[in-house]
Order: sequence, then C-alpha cells, then structure tokens
Amino acid sequence: MNTRSLKFRLVAWYAGWLTVLFVVFGVFVYVSLDHYLKQSLREALARRARQVAEMVQRSALDWQTLGTEIPKTFAPEVNNRFTRVIANGKITYVSGPPADRGFDPREVPTPPAGTREGETFGRRILPNGTVMLIVVVSRPTPGGSLLIEEGESAAPITATLHAWLAVLVLGLAVLIFGAAVGGALLVRWALKPIGRIITSAERISSHNLSERLPVPDTRDELEQLSQALNGMIRRLDDAFQHNQRFLADASHELRTPLAIVQGELESVVEHMDGKPEVQNITGSALEEMERLRKIVDGLFALSRLDAGEAQQESAAFDLGELAATTAEQMGLLAEDKNISIRGDFAPKIMVRGDRARLKQVLVNLLDNAINYTPNGGKIDVRVTARSGKAVLEVSDNGIGIPGEAIPHLFERFFRVDKARSREGGGAGLGLSIVKSICTAHNGRVDVESKMGEGSRFTVELPFAPLHPES
Repeated sequence: MNTRSLKFRLVAWYAGWLTVLFVVFGVFVYVSLDHYLKQSLREALARRARQVAEMVQRSALDWQTLGTEIPKTFAPEVNNRFTRVIANGKITYVSGPPADRGFDPREVPTPPAGTREGETFGRRILPNGTVMLIVVVSRPTPGGSLLIEEGESAAPITATLHAWLAVLVLGLAVLIFGAAVGGALLVRWALKPIGRIITSAERISSHNLSERLPVPDTRDELEQLSQALNGMIRRLDDAFQHNQRFLADASHELRTPLAIVQGELESVVEHMDGKPEVQNITGSALEEMERLRKIVDGLFALSRLDAGEAQQESAAFDLGELAATTAEQMGLLAEDKNISIRGDFAPKIMVRGDRARLKQVLVNLLDNAINYTPNGGKIDVRVTARSGKAVLEVSDNGIGIPGEAIPHLFERFFRVDKARSREGGGAGLGLSIVKSICTAHNGRVDVESKMGEGSRFTVELPFAPLHPES
C-alpha cells in the first residue's frame, strides 16, 4: 500500500477525524452517564434520608420501637442500602447487612464531628476497599442534633460504567472500521475520474497531441482541472504543430539553395587552374556544404517523423531478412577499414512498419559502429525473438561511449566530445532519428557501452499482429 498516495491520505484523514469525534463523544457520554447515575443516587438517598428524619422527629415511639419501624417501612437491607441514625452523638439505629453482602454496615466510618446542618453528599472507603456513596441529613434537636445517614455501595454504578465502556469500545472499533471502509469506497468513487484522466494523460505524447482528457460532468474542481489541462494540451499542440511546420518548411527551403551552392562550388573546382590554396579553400567549403546538407536532411527527416509519417507505408516483413540485406550492403564501407560484419538472423521474425524507415535504423546504427570501431575490428548484427518482442542488436568492439554521455545519446545535436570530433563525427542527429523511428513503431532502443570495450545497441519492436509467437 502506498502511504503517500492521495487515496490513502484521504482515507486516513477521514477515518482519523471520525475516530477523534467518536472518542470525544464516547468520553462525553461516559462522563455524563457517571454524573447522571451519581446524581440520581444522591437524590434518591437524600429523599430517603429526609423521610427517615421526618419519621424520627414526629414519632413518639421509643428508639427500640423505631428500630423496628425503619426496616419495616424502608427495608434498607432488601434494597442493599445503608441507614444509620445518630441522635446527640449516639448511634441509635444502624441497618443490617444488605442482601447482596456488598458491604458491612458496621465498618462504615461515622461522619466527622461538627457536621453542618442540611444535606451533604460524599464518599467513604471501607477497610476492604468498598466505596460507599452517602448522604447525611443533619437536623437540630432540643438536646443537640439528629444525623440521618443513607448510603449505597458505588459498585453497581461502577459495574454499569464498565459495561457501558465495553460497549463503547466495541462500538468505537466497529465505527472506525466502518468509517475506514466507507471512506475507502467514497474516496475510490470520488477519485475514479482522476484515474481516467491519468490513463488518458499517459497515452498522450508528441505524436497524438490532438487527443484530449475526459471531462467528468461533476461541476466541481475535477471538471475545471480537466478543462484547464485540455486547454494546456491544446496550446502545446498548437505550438508543437507550429514548430513542426517551421522545421519542415525551413529544412525544405534550405535544401534547394544548398544544392545550388554545392553545384556552383563543384563547378568552380572543375574549372579551376592551379592556385592550390584556392582549391584547398574550395574543397573545405564543399566538405562543410556536404555536412550542412546532411544536417538539413536529418532535420527534414525528423520533422516528417514528428508529423507521424513513419508508417505511411506500413506492411509486415521479415526483420531478419532486412537486417541481412542491409548488413551486406554496409559491408562495403566496413571493408575500407578491414572491419568484419557478422550476422546471426533468426528466421521468420515478422514485424509491421515502414520498411524504408526501419532500414534507416539499421543503416544509422551500422554507420556509427563502422565509424567508431578501429581498423581490424568486428561488428555483430543479431535478430532474435525475446519476451514476445522482435529484437535487433548491433554490437561492436570499438572505442565505446563514456557513461555520463549515455543518458544524452539520443538527444538531438548531442555529440560526444574528443572521440567524436567535428571531423570524424556527424551532426548528432543519426541516433535521434533512430529513436524517433523506433518510438513511431511502438518500439524502443537502448544502449550499453564501456570505454575501450565497445557498444551494443538493442532495438525492440512488437511482432506483426499475425505473427505466431513461438
């Protein structure tokens, strides 16, 4: 699970916030219930104490008779309550053990001396740890004071609170789980349009800038975001098309004057008499003119590739057969440097695309290998099937490529210094064209190289749809 994803964070925040609210609500209910139970018990005990006090004050019975009337009227033992009467500092009545045997009335401490008149509520702890909640009603008498104590063990309240706490914790766990599941479902539903936008955005490249992202009819920020992104893509498409048209037009317009100038220079060389220094200058100008012509041709090819013209003549053909033919043709250039080209071509490696463009890939890769492999070197060309792909490999034992240059190798006009000098290297467009052609054919090109050991270029292309994979 990606803990940094927006979905996880939204669910975590949603569940966390609800958990905090549930905990606060649970604490509030717990405290309120505790207060309510104790307040209800206090009122009940105070009411009973007042009734006992009124009975004692208006009764003309002696204490012995009163001791039988209190249990008969109020039955403290049956109700698990404690009753004690103290007249003028002397205990005249105390109830017996309660029916639940929750406490011993004889162990209940007497109220402190000087208890003020009226009603007081407090808690007393027995020697065995039992907590008693007691109301004391103090009334003045002609001979001193009358104290009526009514009490009850706090155990029933504690048991009720514990039961409620258990229900609260269990309910809180269920609510948190429900909040997490519900939040995940809610977030998944809410972010579904974003998933569609991401999928569509991943399909858009420089070759299909005319496509647009789906716009959800939600009338919210997602709809505004999709519309804003579509507007940005539209502007990028316009700028890209403008640059493509400019590059194609400029390349096309430059080809004619360059051809004319080259022809004029060649005519000058042919009709020139003597003057070696002039011949040298004219020859150098012709070399630069040829180099400039190749740059223009490369730019023109790239502009056509960017415009999606790589597969105008798409057809299925045998990649191994194309590689074998091209390697044989390029062998003439390799012979000048005593370089051997060895081939290993698996049969029936069918791909679909523009045969001429894919041949250009082979030509550019072999031309690079020949240029940067020393005399007496060797070049290997292989065509195989691997992992459901048609694979073309061109490897050499040449001078190699520096590691820091490999990430930039397929950039336009990138040339490796020193080893690939202005005199020995090209304009830095050959590998850019290779990558553009491979990308247009839904393929890829990679390179592995070590200085002084050589390089290996690997081109992967999808099989033709009708090709039976084996």
